Amino acid sequence: MFELIAQGTNVDSRWRRQVVNEIIEVGRATPTFRVPWDSQISRRHVRLTPKAESVLVEKLEVASNPVFFNGHEETSFELSPGQHFVIGKTSFTLAADRAFVSMEVPDPISQKTYSPEFLRQLPYRDANRRIDVLNRIPEAISSSGNREDLLIQMVNTLMAGIASASTIGIVRLNPAAATSDVIDPNSTGTAIEIIHWDRRGFERGDFQPSESLIRQTIESDLTSLHVWNQQKRVESKYTYDYENDWAFVSPIHSDASPGWGIYVAGTNRGSGSGSSGTNRTSAETDLQGDIKFCELVGSTLKNLLLVKQLERQQSSLRAFFSPVVMDAFVGRDPEEVLTPRKCDMTVMFCDLREFSKVSEAMADNLFELLERVSDSMGIMTHKILDHGGVIGDFHGDSAMGFWGWPLEGAQSGLNAANAIKAAIEIKNAFRQVQQNNQNENDINFRIAIGIASGESVAGKIGTQDQVKVTAFGPVVNLASRLEGMTRWLGGNILVDGETADRIGKGFGMDDPARPDLRRLGSFQPFGFKASFEVFEVFAKDEIEQSRMLVFHDALHYFQIGDWGHAQATLKAMPDDDSARNFLEGYMSENNNLVPDDWDGVVRMQAK
Repeated sequence: MFELIAQGTNVDSRWRRQVVNEIIEVGRATPTFRVPWDSQISRRHVRLTPKAESVLVEKLEVASNPVFFNGHEETSFELSPGQHFVIGKTSFTLAADRAFVSMEVPDPISQKTYSPEFLRQLPYRDANRRIDVLNRIPEAISSSGNREDLLIQMVNTLMAGIASASTIGIVRLNPAAATSDVIDPNSTGTAIEIIHWDRRGFERGDFQPSESLIRQTIESDLTSLHVWNQQKRVESKYTYDYENDWAFVSPIHSDASPGWGIYVAGTNRGSGSGSSGTNRTSAETDLQGDIKFCELVGSTLKNLLLVKQLERQQSSLRAFFSPVVMDAFVGRDPEEVLTPRKCDMTVMFCDLREFSKVSEAMADNLFELLERVSDSMGIMTHKILDHGGVIGDFHGDSAMGFWGWPLEGAQSGLNAANAIKAAIEIKNAFRQVQQNNQNENDINFRIAIGIASGESVAGKIGTQDQVKVTAFGPVVNLASRLEGMTRWLGGNILVDGETADRIGKGFGMDDPARPDLRRLGSFQPFGFKASFEVFEVFAKDEIEQSRMLVFHDALHYFQIGDWGHAQATLKAMPDDDSARNFLEGYMSENNNLVPDDWDGVVRMQAK
């Protein structure tokens, strides 16, 4: 059996996949051997036909750009292990599948085990680089269409974060083998499965992880490190990976990954020839940061596998829909319900602010940072679901939710009211978190929310490889723009005029949850040709009515072009009022002179 290794220009643009005994296709949009990072590769580019000792590679007629083999443009050729071909900026190398667990491993000169509690207390020497690598995880998750894709992306993340690692694998100890006290001396490693592995770059050689190290880790459920004496191993009978002088395994055992571990091996840690006690101690100390990083990524992977298992067991829909929305599926064909269609909807975008500052402040405590990000995203999603919404998507540090689909005949006013209730509760929850942390020296996340209403398309949208339930259309873009406009207009919750009108219909006049709205003016968001009325949302009695009236008068003067009266009126408002500061800043940027073409509309520019 062979493996095909694809490598683009970036470290993350890589995969290693088994070539099974069947014809496969490689391209930018092929089902399994997909190369999404290279625009010079066609959707379907080459066909691979495995043979006994090679693979036949044929360029497809639909492919645009050439295929280069041995420096020449070719349309058909046989590829042997160790050879490669190039399309665009991506190289494809064929490798023999030589990965097996070995019992022929020398005794280590040093063995260490590490508990999760010990690792959490360790500081990182290069925290900023680790954070940069961790920031890629959300994109890696979103680009993973199946479990194999997820494992590839996680191994790539570990390669980027552990510079000295030469080989990384996901391994599994058979549950029956884990409880056996007898180890067959003739074992070939069949008790342990190598689920996925990869080497740095295109290094050759077999991958022969140590069975004893894997057993020790899985059975103790503690990360274990072995350090070998490189010089003695080279001169000995052992066939173990000569280029590696250390290896550790981090357990990721769970119901979704029973007996699993992450096997990391490498060199250049000062444990080579003549390994003295001092050198070994230094090497192990250097490795502790790598082990801690591996456990963090492993914990993320373990949780993702658990989530995926839960989705399969309960239903892939329940991760996105509230119980109210789930009722729409009762007695109906899910495919029919999920078919994209036009709907009258209210869409919300929630975004975490101060992420960079919080990350910098917590650089030495990545576990807590990851926990706080997860908790923050959990607040958003839970409040959306609690009020009958649908989780549409995650965009970086933001979540998108919407109301009005898939329920038939839902009232637009009720959808807007539920969206506003969710937004206010999200805002209050983040405020409570800030109050709880007010005695700490760290920086807290802030929340920004944009809400818009109108016609959109919603349903199961995507490609054959990656499908998600989401919505798209101008109203979705507007909600996103409103969320972004909070950077300039201030406040936490901004809505468009259509949503403001629907709020009035969705709440009763005496409803204690009925919010207060402050009109901020007419705006043309960046990228839009039309202008929209924009309102700031407050919980009832959150802001004084007198301040609302003063701003109403100032905004009137501002829009009719009487900026002198507008500035004089604004002085009666508190200095820290965000809406006041925006209007004063806008007039100041125009040298307090009304433009000749002034029509009362503020046109937002990209910043």
